[in-house]
Amino acid sequence: MPISPIAFHPGSPKVQQIVESLSEAILQGTIPAGSKLPSIRELTRLFGVGKFTVIDALDRLRGCHLVSSRQGRGFFVSPLNAAPTAAPLADLMPQDLISILRRSLIADNGAMRPGSGHLPESWLDTDAYRQAMRATVRSPLLRISGYGSPAGYLPLRQALQQRLSLQGMTVQLEQIVTTANTVQAIDMLLRLLLRPGDTVLLDDPCYFNFHANLALHGASVVTIARNTGGIDFDQLETLLAARKPRIYLTTSLLHNPTGHSFTPAQSYRLLQLTKQYGCHIVEDDLYGDLHSSPPPRLAALAGFDHVSYLSGFSKVLSANTRASYVVATPDLSAKLCHLKLMSGGITSELLEQLLCRMLTEGSYGKHRNRLVVRLLESGARVAEWLRQSGCEPAHSFDGGMFIWARLPAGIDAEELAQRGLEQDLVLAPGTLFSRNPDARRFMRFNVASSDDAGVAHRFAMLLSQARAASRV
Repeated sequence: MPISPIAFHPGSPKVQQIVESLSEAILQGTIPAGSKLPSIRELTRLFGVGKFTVIDALDRLRGCHLVSSRQGRGFFVSPLNAAPTAAPLADLMPQDLISILRRSLIADNGAMRPGSGHLPESWLDTDAYRQAMRATVRSPLLRISGYGSPAGYLPLRQALQQRLSLQGMTVQLEQIVTTANTVQAIDMLLRLLLRPGDTVLLDDPCYFNFHANLALHGASVVTIARNTGGIDFDQLETLLAARKPRIYLTTSLLHNPTGHSFTPAQSYRLLQLTKQYGCHIVEDDLYGDLHSSPPPRLAALAGFDHVSYLSGFSKVLSANTRASYVVATPDLSAKLCHLKLMSGGITSELLEQLLCRMLTEGSYGKHRNRLVVRLLESGARVAEWLRQSGCEPAHSFDGGMFIWARLPAGIDAEELAQRGLEQDLVLAPGTLFSRNPDARRFMRFNVASSDDAGVAHRFAMLLSQARAASRV
């Protein structure tokens, strides 16, 4: 196969240079139509780049219809007439580093992903999951035809009602509405609670999709610094008085990415101020089940006139089981049901029956308890190797999925993440979660995916390379 090594030049991503070189060879006929390309391993060795970079390049070529993949056989050059003549070769997806990292964090390409936002499959109780799936499919309760209820599968909502009661939240069934995932839950709440131009308060840093979703709603975003000690309540009162945000979208327990949980005293002060200034709280409790001894949720302290609450099971059960729910006032919940109907958002009863079975039969609770212990153990080990590498965790690890760590002096998080992509190590720099310049000093680590000697070694090598480059 006449594929030559590439003399990479600075200023352009290596993956783009690989795409351009192979595109030119295919279009000029140097690589004939129908030819089988070398394996990913061979291309990795030929170009001197990581496997992730080669896979990304091949995916882009496939998107341009220049190559096709065949299951178990590899990649082949497509006939030239298969490529739409008007289609540009450039990838239509954003190619800035942050956009590439966001896609890489959810990709399944064999790369190490210490920056990932979910648990690796080896941490999940897949046997219990598959057993519950088989039982659900065989059950006569599973309806094959027809739509599910707009509010969600009734036995699941009853199970959720019981769970909420144990968390100090007394709710009626009509207040619970299931959603496909927490992002959909937030989006639906924002549709009903916001008008274009309304101000929304966010933590800084925060989950990166919050900014993107609020932009779609035409909201004006104001942020408040949130660190591992919480927020500055004097600053909060100033923002509430001056900007009058309609909503504060926040995570009260095991905040992503800092890992902070509001103490009861902080929660009472937060609720007092937001109520005083007429700011409604949307509480995203996606990580609360991973807390070993959770303090009260905001909704449990304030009620649902002041707080709309949402949670889900994708972090504990499976990233591919995106079943979530909202708890709100009866009036708002009725509007959420109507919105589900009008927008085609009726949730899958199959998935909701599966989740209901795991909740009521106890397999979810047992798995959750094991995860909490395992995360505490792994977090201690990851915090230790981070310190040995020169990083400083922002606080002593007390559970959850994430460690928010300050990088050694002079190390830029984005530059390190760029180097990591080239070596099949997908990192989560602070700039994924914040627009504050100081975010370039921080990195988020998933303790489950980082409790690995190979990850620690490769990260240490990256730091060494970055230090050496800074001295040149």
